[in-house]
Amino acid sequence: MAETAPVPVKKAEENPAGKKSMQRKTIEIMDTTLRDGEQTSGVSFSASEKLTLAKLLLEELRVDRIEIASARVSEGEFQSVKQILEWAAGKRFEDRVEVLTFVDGGLSIRWMKEAGARVQNLLTKGSLNHLTHQLKKTPEKHFEEIAEVIRMAQAEGISTNVYLEDWSNGMRNSPEYVFEFLDFLATQPLKRILLPDTLGVLTPIETGDFIRQIITRYPDIHFDFHGHNDYDLSVANVMEAIKAGCHGLHLTVNGMGERAGNAPLASVVAVINDFLPEHRINVDESALFKVSKLVSAFTGFGIPANKPIVGDNVFTQTAGIHADGDNKKNLYFNDLLPERFGRKRKYALGKTSGKANIQKNLQELGLTLNEEEIKKVTARIIELGDKKERVTKDDLPFIISDVLDSESYQHKVVVKSYVLTHAKGLKPSTTICVEIEGETFEENAQGDGQFDAFMNALRKVYRAKKRSLPNLIDYAVRIPPGSNSDALCETFITWQEGEKEFTTRGLDSDQTVSAIKATEKMLNIF
Repeated sequence: MAETAPVPVKKAEENPAGKKSMQRKTIEIMDTTLRDGEQTSGVSFSASEKLTLAKLLLEELRVDRIEIASARVSEGEFQSVKQILEWAAGKRFEDRVEVLTFVDGGLSIRWMKEAGARVQNLLTKGSLNHLTHQLKKTPEKHFEEIAEVIRMAQAEGISTNVYLEDWSNGMRNSPEYVFEFLDFLATQPLKRILLPDTLGVLTPIETGDFIRQIITRYPDIHFDFHGHNDYDLSVANVMEAIKAGCHGLHLTVNGMGERAGNAPLASVVAVINDFLPEHRINVDESALFKVSKLVSAFTGFGIPANKPIVGDNVFTQTAGIHADGDNKKNLYFNDLLPERFGRKRKYALGKTSGKANIQKNLQELGLTLNEEEIKKVTARIIELGDKKERVTKDDLPFIISDVLDSESYQHKVVVKSYVLTHAKGLKPSTTICVEIEGETFEENAQGDGQFDAFMNALRKVYRAKKRSLPNLIDYAVRIPPGSNSDALCETFITWQEGEKEFTTRGLDSDQTVSAIKATEKMLNIF
């Protein structure tokens, strides 16, 4: 029988009533963002990015294992694997770092040995269709070559897991071959057998049925399930795989991967924690959002706003009745509390906003309005929403000023004029004239760009008033929806003051001017 890795089980604990809690089976989580996730069209990690993410995945997110590369792909891939393994050796993580290899007469084993890798995930054929038409070999010949690769790996101190590529179609169309293959693998010195739904074709019922058959027949072998998301069923399939008895899962950050991607890490973590009480995982869910955003930044692969757990909108209440319900015993909360994932609940402003949404945002800004004033502001926000205008919490002071025509909310800081210069061979410079509560200031400064020079001049003004400015932590420019490259550009700047972050927006045909408008909004909010 194959050598198997022990499955850690949480010890029985005493609860306050003195009764023993149930023992929970630990599910291993193997993150394959750096290998299978990199097969997302147009995505490639640099060596330094792979090392950074490997550290985060193992140390902060605390996944059990990571699959980081395919053997023999390129020199750059070799160097990235080598760097990760050098770091892992210092942490004693070598057995948690895995590399995809091939039945290639030992070439992959030599590549791994030179890179310092200790665990191979050997890619083999899990369906008779793939074996017959791609390799054009008999099962006996394939098994013979696999046994030789495993023997060579063992001689070099490399442990082996085996992928059954196209296993899902194998179970559908050639189950006799799959079980013949598993009977053979049960005689080999393996750690795990990896069952991929390579083309993302399984239904939840099939997933549960196929894995249950296998676990029943081979109860002493460790099996992983590797799901793809072509029918948007990957999370449901993962749930059924766990219920059927699988021991490990392969997931990716943001569901990255070929075609429709792999089973998404964040969603699966939440599902296991909330709906599968007999199971546990070691992943720290509070680090999911941070890692998700970093992967998005490295790849340029944007996170859909409505993506569960990590999307921008998933903890945002839009309907006014929902915000009202949250004020009345949190009627619209569920177990997916944003604080679990290092996030906060937000209340959107738009045509479906009610007074409760606006009050929630006013509270965050420290502003108070009476009932009649809130009605007027609500009407204006609904009007803007009907025109498809985007309204944010940071727009509220300006909407209030416009609607109520109140001195209390009018602009106290005005950028009256500025001169922006840019010349070849000279540093850009800016001269500004700013009026702050009726007092006028002029300053000049240079910078690395026109906006940087503007900010340097502005800092001089505020230093003269013995005040500091919030830190600029993010700067994004885009063409507004419905516009074109010859029209307007929209600048979003995120600022940080203490523990609070807020974003302001500017709109103009000139990028620098739109950034200055966003900054002027910040000065009034600040």
